[in-house]
Amino acid sequence: MSQNKTAIITGASSGIGQAAAKELAAKGYNVVLAARREDRLKDLKSEIESDGGQAEYIVTDVTSQEDMEALAKMASEKFGKIDVLVNNAGLMPLSYMNKLKVDEWTKMVDVNIKGVLFGIAAVLPYMEKQKSGHIINVSSVAGHLVMPGSAVYSGTKYAVRAITEGLRQEMSASHNIRTTIICPGAVATELTNTITDEDVLNSFKKQEMKLLEGIDIAKAIAYAVEQPEHVDVNEIIVRPTQQTM
Repeated sequence: MSQNKTAIITGASSGIGQAAAKELAAKGYNVVLAARREDRLKDLKSEIESDGGQAEYIVTDVTSQEDMEALAKMASEKFGKIDVLVNNAGLMPLSYMNKLKVDEWTKMVDVNIKGVLFGIAAVLPYMEKQKSGHIINVSSVAGHLVMPGSAVYSGTKYAVRAITEGLRQEMSASHNIRTTIICPGAVATELTNTITDEDVLNSFKKQEMKLLEGIDIAKAIAYAVEQPEHVDVNEIIVRPTQQTM
């Protein structure tokens, strides 16, 4: 059990974020839940507390630097330190580029890249001061390969991997700050709800496999954070057994 350690989780209202919050709370972490849907956050806080865990929440838009700074400030003031940040919030409106869904591209860049950067910027001063911390950024197998329809999404997830690796090289030795990139394959979450390109949706219908659940990725996150301080698990790729790409 991790006594009196604190983890911030973005995108905590559903899917991987929700599962990660429950998993870390069960391991003794104080969890700070961040997302836009307050009703979901309230319910999750109540569920965690009814199971004996410690949870707080703050309605957060990861594309707002001010919101992310307020999130880190609240976590530090409430629990005394910030041990872990799970930058999990993300969007995946896949589309073929000639559909010119520029608004969707912009949203992906704002949430998937800027949201991660704002999260890092918010917690890094606290972690530098305490000379410890662990930043977990959720990328994707799409951050390792590009498929038709994934060009922009893959671009954002390649960026997350590059940013995380750069952060590792700069901060691991000097400030004992660990970094982990989590790259899920196909997970049964709400991510696909944002896809508006019918051609992409039709290609999904042809796939038949048992998808990962949020808890499968949550356990990978827990594995990374539960390692001894001298062990830094830099990247974890988790695919469904039947996923070939």
